[in-house]
Amino acid sequence: MPEVQPIRKTVISPDLSKDAVLEDFRVALLSRQASLVGRKEVFMGKAKFGIFGDGKELAQIAMARAFQLGDFRSGYYRDQTFMMAIGELTVQQYFSQLYAHTNVEMEPASAGRLMNGHFATRSLNEDGSWKELTKMYNSAADISPTAAQMPKLLGLAFASKLFRENKGLKGFTDLSINGNEVAWGSIGNASTSEGIFFEAINAAGVMQVPMVISIWDDAYGISVPQEYHTTKGSISEALAGFERTDSQKGFEIIKVKGWDYEGLMQAFFNAGKIAREEHVPVLIHVDEMTQPQGHSTSGSHERYKSAERLKWEKEWDCIDKFREYILSSKIATPETLDKIEAQVKADVRKQKETAWQEFSKEIKVELQEAISLIKGAAEYSTRKVILTQMADELSRTINPIRKDVISTVRKALLALRFDSNETKNKLKSWYKEQTEKNHDRYNSHLYSESKWSVQNIEEVKPEYDEKSILVDGREVLQKYFDYTLEHNPKFFAFGEDVGKIGDVNQAFAGLQAKHGELRVSDTSIREATIVGQGIGTALRGLRPVAEIQYIDYLLYGLQMLSDDLACLQYRTKGGQKAPLIIRTRGHRLEGVWHSGSPMGMILSTLRGMVVCVPRDMTQAAGMYSTLLKSDEPAIVVECLNGYRLKEKLPSNLGEYNVPLGKPEVLREGKDITIVTYGSMCRIVLEAASELNELGIDVEVIDVQTLLPFDTYGVIGNSIKKTNRVIFADEDVPGGASAYMMQQVIEGQEVFRYLDSEPLTIAAKAHRPAYSSDGDYFSKPSLEDIVEKVYGVMNEVDPKSFPAL
Repeated sequence: MPEVQPIRKTVISPDLSKDAVLEDFRVALLSRQASLVGRKEVFMGKAKFGIFGDGKELAQIAMARAFQLGDFRSGYYRDQTFMMAIGELTVQQYFSQLYAHTNVEMEPASAGRLMNGHFATRSLNEDGSWKELTKMYNSAADISPTAAQMPKLLGLAFASKLFRENKGLKGFTDLSINGNEVAWGSIGNASTSEGIFFEAINAAGVMQVPMVISIWDDAYGISVPQEYHTTKGSISEALAGFERTDSQKGFEIIKVKGWDYEGLMQAFFNAGKIAREEHVPVLIHVDEMTQPQGHSTSGSHERYKSAERLKWEKEWDCIDKFREYILSSKIATPETLDKIEAQVKADVRKQKETAWQEFSKEIKVELQEAISLIKGAAEYSTRKVILTQMADELSRTINPIRKDVISTVRKALLALRFDSNETKNKLKSWYKEQTEKNHDRYNSHLYSESKWSVQNIEEVKPEYDEKSILVDGREVLQKYFDYTLEHNPKFFAFGEDVGKIGDVNQAFAGLQAKHGELRVSDTSIREATIVGQGIGTALRGLRPVAEIQYIDYLLYGLQMLSDDLACLQYRTKGGQKAPLIIRTRGHRLEGVWHSGSPMGMILSTLRGMVVCVPRDMTQAAGMYSTLLKSDEPAIVVECLNGYRLKEKLPSNLGEYNVPLGKPEVLREGKDITIVTYGSMCRIVLEAASELNELGIDVEVIDVQTLLPFDTYGVIGNSIKKTNRVIFADEDVPGGASAYMMQQVIEGQEVFRYLDSEPLTIAAKAHRPAYSSDGDYFSKPSLEDIVEKVYGVMNEVDPKSFPAL
């Protein structure tokens, strides 16, 4: 084991010159005034909701001063002052987000897709390629769920460790300069009660990564005071056991007051130096903070805070204390500070008005166009009075939004339904054009729209020659991962039992010994932060495979997968990407746990991720190959009972790509189509052989990926031939089988080609019981499939196929 180095508590002095201090005062006032005005805008009805960072200004300025180019932030929705201080958020952009302006130039964090207080820098060029992250101040896109920023923070910091210690990454200077980048996080005191906070803190202490986590402590969590949240009423005291010593690794823990300007500067500069130079985690507990406007615009803190507490907050407001500090230090006169404050108020008012004008002018143009077209159509319509009334009501709308315009146009088109095309064509054409624009504004970028989208990765088929021997399925994967570790320096894998023993199914057997612990590594039992570890490293341009040992353990990390990873490209409108691959396994095996197929859960929560369901390990290897050439996050669900089954080893392993979104026809037939995936493929093929002996010719299709789903129309073409279809899988009734049916019946418009009712075959609603009998009576069996297909053919031709 490496020797524990002595603690170096070197403190460096920040710039406390007159100009620097007055600039900090200006930024603090700017942020506070934006908060005060923002609240009024919500109450005036110009914005839907507001949540602000007032009371946290000084600490965030100190954090911004210690923040360096190449560093990353993963914080929460009160960090507006920090973003303003590093120059990545103007007041105009701040209000553009409050108004939900869909122009990415005006609102670069999310293009109006997120409520205010959710910050992000744009890591990608317009074509989806990486910018030079080492020359930027970087903010990972915020999410609202409490403490959910913590797992990603761990990953951002872990990336610095990889860049510093993995020699193969030294050349990627656009992504890191020798791992010198610090990951800075922030969290509210109440959110530290969440389990994922403790999980991330523990993991960071074990891993020793350059991470600084700041806790903004204002003694409340909405209406709930501190004594209900934290043992000892202090998170730094509760975490004292994590503090490092001269002989034990752990956290550096610093405590400072939220109104103490010089103390905050010293604390953050010291924390940054320790994390950057020593690569250890630091926790800064900033207490005695205030929240002058309460939690948000949804309520008043006067309802739950005592008169004494409110009086204390007023007296210890950090900006008032900052002003006292400046005056007592004779840095400036009261007149100078008053002048700065007046200038700030005028600046905020001007930028707010500009943001509103920019937001509303585009909608007003659309509104006037719609009114003109509706009135124009009314002149020739039998519903003139109604249409004119619609146009007049729209023209009187105060602070119109796009919904007002489009809703009225749709109602107008409904009213025009009996009129000639000539009367309504102009309005229809305008509405169609707006529909396309609104798709881009509100619905685009759920998946990658770059040239690296999985849809653009060309298929390369596996090849076989005289040297292609039969091996266990796990050996196909093991050889593929070995090849990829050799040829792709950004690729690495981690998870429970992945390192030393090569994962529980041996697909990484021997690869840690060959490629090193940084490339193939073990983790503790902590699925949420395994996911976060992957998200953070992927956000920094690396290509991780994070293993979740069994599919039911996805539940531990589902929030991070759903609220962060799956929607990342969507909520930044293509501004950030994290092409993390989650590797897991499930499907058939005996028992309530590990052997389920909760694909419906995955499909409903992970839209935005590619969902691969390979039937064997040859297919899985080809899918990993495709994914690593793409820029999309994905989950690969391997067949738990397939690792020991024999497969022929391709001669071009590591070079072939399985097309994602393109089903494969495993068996051609003319009577009925069965659509399935994963472990069910083998059972359906066996059933098809038995049915063939009964005179029924079954076509079997493996969908291969559930997201994207058959973008080639393979299943629809099959149904046009057979005129009958069954969707079979191991999920619960109404799960993925119903999803597949909807995708095909509606999406491929095959209803007119069906001569029989479309059916599904699914598992029972409960999890599978233990033992082979439990599996047989819980999940679809060969006999279930044979009888279901036979029943369809009995209805078609009872003479040839008499009832059983």
